Amino acid sequence: SAMKSLLLVLVVLVLLSCVPPVRSGPNTYIRTAFSTCWGGKGVCRKLCGGNEDYHIFCDVRRLCCVNKKLLNVRVRR
Repeated sequence: SAMKSLLLVLVVLVLLSCVPPVRSGPNTYIRTAFSTCWGGKGVCRKLCGGNEDYHIFCDVRRLCCVNKKLLNVRVRR
């Protein structure tokens, strides 16, 4: 009986090590909230997309990528 329990625990551990981590739930929300920049209008990334341009640096390795439409807004006087 003890051997069966030990075998079951080992099988469960092996199966858990094979399952990839899930990228959803509260961790994704927290990661998204802390990776925003420029008042929440930009996202910190290593490279900006085609319709994005960098406005400022988030840190040493990441740029604050903002949609080009938001960067071209002019203030009326």
